[in-house]
Amino acid sequence: AWQMIDLVGEKYASALLRQSLRYCLDSEGGRRPDWDVHGKILTALLDEHQLLGRAPGEKEAEDTYVEELSRTIFNGTPEIAAAAVAAALAEGFRPSVIGEAISLATNQIVLRDPGRIPAWEFPGKVVGSVHGDSVGVHASDSANAWRNLARVSQGRNTFACLILGAWQAARDRGARSGLLEADPVPTKRQIGEVTEKDATKLLAQLDEAVRAKLQSRAAAVVHQYSQLGLPEGHVFDRLLRFGVSEDGALHAEKYFHTAWDDFHSTRPAFRWRHLTGLARVTASEYGYPAPGQEEARELLHV
Repeated sequence: AWQMIDLVGEKYASALLRQSLRYCLDSEGGRRPDWDVHGKILTALLDEHQLLGRAPGEKEAEDTYVEELSRTIFNGTPEIAAAAVAAALAEGFRPSVIGEAISLATNQIVLRDPGRIPAWEFPGKVVGSVHGDSVGVHASDSANAWRNLARVSQGRNTFACLILGAWQAARDRGARSGLLEADPVPTKRQIGEVTEKDATKLLAQLDEAVRAKLQSRAAAVVHQYSQLGLPEGHVFDRLLRFGVSEDGALHAEKYFHTAWDDFHSTRPAFRWRHLTGLARVTASEYGYPAPGQEEARELLHV
């Protein structure tokens, strides 16, 4: 709703917000006891670290700190992740720094996800796929939302968004077994198989990998591209074609925006991880055209 204000106007953006609020209120009818856990943790951490009444800090962080905090969020329980972020906020670190760590943690879910198992197979979501309502895509989209909510909020609301964002990231990781032990894609073997150094040829290889639905190969090509210090714009342009042409089980465009936003709001040392994740998800979602695409192309004469 917030992002749609400039496109549809405040009146219609408010209608979108009311729809979301109605959905949440309806969901209250099926409330379970465990739904109160994160609220209790949030309240306790705000009190423990004396965050109420404080303004967010301006302390910057080294790359090593962001990496360490990200690992704590990814590896820990929801309680540990939330506590780590609350402590970082109390220490005065900038909210944007903590947002980077949360998104990097959820990106690891995308890169380590073994994919849909046979029992969960569904039309448009085959075995091994990681697009649609996969845990990694959902977690990354949610983390991006929490980061942006924190960015436009103030005081305790900023703190609450980031603490809950970390809590959810760790909870989502825990929802899929084996992620802590899994190796992220691309693996060393996959990286070693991509030796091309010409940008045009690498983009062609990326296109081929996506169309062949080779998730790890697509990720490896983007990794190689990043190692050569080439501009990211051409990779985004190539993946955008698929982001708007493929349905992606209703998540193609949304996750593309998440990856684009996270890339541009993450420090250079880590930002390419988001684009690598996008390449993998794009290869997973290829082959399921977005409804209305052909008709739209005819109307636009493209």
